[in-house]
Amino acid sequence: MKKLALLLTLLVLSVGAQAKGSDHSQWEHDIQAFEAADKASPPPANAVLFIGSSSIRMWTTLAEDFPNHRVINRGFGGSDLDDSTAFADRIVMPYHPVAIVIYAGDNDLQNGDTPEQVRDDFAAFVAKARQEQPDLPIAFISIKPSIARLALLPNIQRANKLIRDWSMGQKAVAFLDVAPAMLDAQGQPKRSIFLDDGLHMNAIGYALWVAQVRPWLADHATAAEVKREPNATVQ
Repeated sequence: MKKLALLLTLLVLSVGAQAKGSDHSQWEHDIQAFEAADKASPPPANAVLFIGSSSIRMWTTLAEDFPNHRVINRGFGGSDLDDSTAFADRIVMPYHPVAIVIYAGDNDLQNGDTPEQVRDDFAAFVAKARQEQPDLPIAFISIKPSIARLALLPNIQRANKLIRDWSMGQKAVAFLDVAPAMLDAQGQPKRSIFLDDGLHMNAIGYALWVAQVRPWLADHATAAEVKREPNATVQ
């Protein structure tokens, strides 16, 4: 019954994705680069997969930030949530991760998606990522408020609420709310945590994310890592 429900969910969500648009070819170069890197230097097995848009791609200190976990970074800048879903067969399933941390959504809203579409795209990603691992823990880092996209803040807040509410009804799906720590007393994005572009974060900003992600990994990834064979690599 669980597999049937999963297949039905995937069917419904895929129809919605096709209606939205299914051309993900602009990212083919990035995906091929990941595949080439995997062949040249196989990534670790039993790892936590970080995936999503440029805020993941630019998170270059993952290994240092999470020294108790093996990590794989598969962020590709400018991508939407549904781009990660579209390429899951190539940059999720092969790794058999012990957990996934995903960040995306502000590009989606910037490109005209509604908060409801963003929630549905996250649900589609969860369904796709769990096709082979039904109990895979997945955490969504909340869509960040930023100076560059201040006009999107109402939609960001609504999308975050929708994703949080949906996640609460799922097993082993977490919503990691980084937004409150990124806002000042007036409810505006803190300038001190961003690079000059006002969109991407500096080390201070990433430290706020680490504070949310690290406890979740300790609770949801560590046990799975221990159960699997240590020091293996993906074949």
